[in-house]
Amino acid sequence: MDHLWSPWRYRYLSGERTRTGCVFCELAAETTDEQNLIVHRGVHNFVVLNRYPYTNGHLMVVPYAHSSQLNAIDEVAAFEMMQLTRAAEGHIRSLYRPDGLNVGMNLGESAGAGIAGHIHMHVLPRWFGDANFMTTIGETRMLPEELEVTWRRLSDAFSTVGS
Repeated sequence: MDHLWSPWRYRYLSGERTRTGCVFCELAAETTDEQNLIVHRGVHNFVVLNRYPYTNGHLMVVPYAHSSQLNAIDEVAAFEMMQLTRAAEGHIRSLYRPDGLNVGMNLGESAGAGIAGHIHMHVLPRWFGDANFMTTIGETRMLPEELEVTWRRLSDAFSTVGS
Protein backbone atom coordinates (compact mmCIF):
# COMPACT_ATOMS: atom_id res chain seq x y z
CA MET A 1 0.00 0.00 0.00
CA ASP A 2 1.27 3.46 -0.90
CA HIS A 3 1.04 6.31 1.58
CA LEU A 4 0.52 9.95 0.73
CA TRP A 5 1.31 12.54 3.32
CA SER A 6 -0.31 15.96 3.61
CA PRO A 7 1.27 17.54 6.71
CA TRP A 8 -0.20 20.96 5.89
CA ARG A 9 -3.68 19.46 6.28
CA TYR A 10 -2.73 17.78 9.57
CA ARG A 11 -1.71 21.17 11.01
CA TYR A 12 -5.23 22.39 10.23
CA LEU A 13 -6.96 19.34 11.69
CA SER A 14 -4.87 19.13 14.84
CA GLY A 15 -4.33 22.84 15.47
CA GLU A 16 -5.39 24.39 18.70
CA ARG A 17 -8.72 26.17 18.51
CA THR A 18 -7.69 29.07 20.73
CA ARG A 19 -8.81 31.88 18.43
CA THR A 20 -11.20 34.17 20.25
CA GLY A 21 -11.89 36.63 17.45
CA CYS A 22 -13.01 36.34 13.85
CA VAL A 23 -10.30 35.10 11.48
CA PHE A 24 -11.59 37.30 8.64
CA CYS A 25 -11.74 40.43 10.81
CA GLU A 26 -8.21 39.72 12.02
CA LEU A 27 -6.93 39.22 8.46
CA ALA A 28 -8.57 42.45 7.30
CA ALA A 29 -6.94 44.41 10.13
CA GLU A 30 -3.41 43.19 9.37
CA THR A 31 -1.12 44.66 6.71
CA THR A 32 0.86 41.55 5.76
CA ASP A 33 -1.25 40.64 2.74
CA GLU A 34 1.16 38.16 1.15
CA GLN A 35 1.63 36.27 4.42
CA ASN A 36 -2.14 36.28 4.97
CA LEU A 37 -2.83 35.32 1.33
CA ILE A 38 -4.92 38.44 0.62
CA VAL A 39 -4.71 38.93 -3.14
CA HIS A 40 -6.81 42.10 -3.40
CA ARG A 41 -8.36 44.78 -1.19
CA GLY A 42 -11.44 46.62 -2.35
CA VAL A 43 -13.29 49.41 -0.59
CA HIS A 44 -15.84 47.13 1.16
CA ASN A 45 -14.44 43.61 0.57
CA PHE A 46 -11.16 41.78 0.25
CA VAL A 47 -10.18 38.69 -1.73
CA VAL A 48 -8.20 36.00 0.07
CA LEU A 49 -6.98 32.54 -0.86
CA ASN A 50 -8.38 29.64 1.07
CA ARG A 51 -5.47 28.43 3.22
CA TYR A 52 -6.78 24.84 2.95
CA PRO A 53 -8.06 24.82 -0.64
CA TYR A 54 -10.11 22.19 -2.42
CA THR A 55 -8.28 23.04 -5.65
CA ASN A 56 -5.59 25.48 -6.75
CA GLY A 57 -7.08 28.94 -7.14
CA HIS A 58 -9.74 28.46 -4.42
CA LEU A 59 -10.40 31.95 -3.07
CA MET A 60 -12.99 33.84 -1.06
CA VAL A 61 -14.48 37.31 -1.34
CA VAL A 62 -15.03 38.64 2.17
CA PRO A 63 -16.76 41.86 3.30
CA TYR A 64 -14.90 43.93 5.87
CA ALA A 65 -18.17 44.29 7.79
CA HIS A 66 -18.58 41.39 10.22
CA SER A 67 -21.94 39.77 9.50
CA SER A 68 -23.36 36.26 9.48
CA GLN A 69 -26.13 37.24 7.06
CA LEU A 70 -25.89 38.40 3.48
CA ASN A 71 -28.97 40.59 3.87
CA ALA A 72 -27.28 42.45 6.76
CA ILE A 73 -24.44 44.01 4.76
CA ASP A 74 -25.17 47.25 2.96
CA GLU A 75 -26.04 47.40 -0.74
CA VAL A 76 -22.72 48.94 -1.76
CA ALA A 77 -20.74 46.17 -0.06
CA ALA A 78 -22.99 43.50 -1.59
CA PHE A 79 -22.57 45.07 -5.04
CA GLU A 80 -18.78 45.18 -4.68
CA MET A 81 -18.80 41.57 -3.45
CA MET A 82 -20.49 40.50 -6.68
CA GLN A 83 -18.13 42.65 -8.78
CA LEU A 84 -15.11 41.02 -7.13
CA THR A 85 -16.68 37.56 -7.52
CA ARG A 86 -17.12 38.23 -11.24
CA ALA A 87 -13.52 39.44 -11.49
CA ALA A 88 -12.34 36.33 -9.63
CA GLU A 89 -14.24 34.14 -12.08
CA GLY A 90 -12.53 35.84 -15.00
CA HIS A 91 -9.05 35.65 -13.46
CA ILE A 92 -9.45 31.98 -12.51
CA ARG A 93 -10.74 31.08 -15.98
CA SER A 94 -7.82 32.90 -17.59
CA LEU A 95 -5.08 31.58 -15.28
CA TYR A 96 -6.23 28.01 -14.60
CA ARG A 97 -8.45 27.09 -17.56
CA PRO A 98 -10.88 25.01 -15.45
CA ASP A 99 -13.71 22.92 -16.88
CA GLY A 100 -16.10 24.77 -14.54
CA LEU A 101 -16.30 26.73 -11.30
CA ASN A 102 -18.12 26.55 -7.99
CA VAL A 103 -19.31 29.93 -6.72
CA GLY A 104 -21.33 30.32 -3.55
CA MET A 105 -21.73 30.76 0.17
CA ASN A 106 -22.77 28.60 3.05
CA LEU A 107 -24.86 30.69 5.46
CA GLY A 108 -24.80 29.17 8.93
CA GLU A 109 -22.98 26.21 10.43
CA SER A 110 -25.74 23.75 9.50
CA ALA A 111 -25.34 24.84 5.87
CA GLY A 112 -21.66 23.93 5.96
CA ALA A 113 -20.05 27.27 6.80
CA GLY A 114 -16.64 26.67 8.32
CA ILE A 115 -16.64 30.26 9.58
CA ALA A 116 -20.32 30.83 10.23
CA GLY A 117 -20.06 34.24 11.89
CA HIS A 118 -18.65 36.11 8.88
CA ILE A 119 -20.09 35.63 5.40
CA HIS A 120 -17.78 34.97 2.48
CA MET A 121 -18.20 33.98 -1.15
CA HIS A 122 -16.21 30.97 -2.36
CA VAL A 123 -14.90 30.90 -5.93
CA LEU A 124 -13.02 27.78 -6.96
CA PRO A 125 -12.06 26.17 -10.22
CA ARG A 126 -13.17 22.62 -10.97
CA TRP A 127 -11.92 20.03 -13.42
CA PHE A 128 -13.40 16.78 -14.58
CA GLY A 129 -12.06 14.08 -12.28
CA ASP A 130 -11.08 16.35 -9.39
CA ALA A 131 -13.62 14.61 -7.15
CA ASN A 132 -11.91 11.26 -7.49
CA PHE A 133 -10.83 8.52 -5.08
CA MET A 134 -8.17 10.71 -3.48
CA THR A 135 -10.71 13.32 -2.39
CA THR A 136 -13.77 11.22 -1.68
CA ILE A 137 -12.27 8.12 -0.06
CA GLY A 138 -8.69 9.06 0.74
CA GLU A 139 -9.62 12.50 2.14
CA THR A 140 -6.50 13.83 0.44
CA ARG A 141 -6.25 16.55 -2.18
CA MET A 142 -3.57 16.75 -4.83
CA LEU A 143 -2.55 20.37 -5.40
CA PRO A 144 0.18 20.89 -7.99
CA GLU A 145 0.77 24.56 -7.12
CA GLU A 146 2.02 26.00 -3.82
CA LEU A 147 -0.08 28.72 -2.20
CA GLU A 148 2.71 31.28 -2.63
CA VAL A 149 2.61 30.74 -6.40
CA THR A 150 -1.19 30.95 -6.46
CA TRP A 151 -1.03 34.16 -4.41
CA ARG A 152 1.42 35.76 -6.85
CA ARG A 153 -0.59 34.77 -9.93
CA LEU A 154 -3.92 35.98 -8.58
CA SER A 155 -2.60 39.15 -6.91
CA ASP A 156 -0.95 40.07 -10.22
CA ALA A 157 -4.25 39.44 -12.05
CA PHE A 158 -6.23 41.57 -9.57
CA SER A 159 -3.69 44.40 -9.82
CA THR A 160 -4.65 45.03 -13.45
CA VAL A 161 -6.87 48.00 -14.19
CA GLY A 162 -10.56 47.08 -13.97
CA SER A 163 -9.86 43.89 -11.99
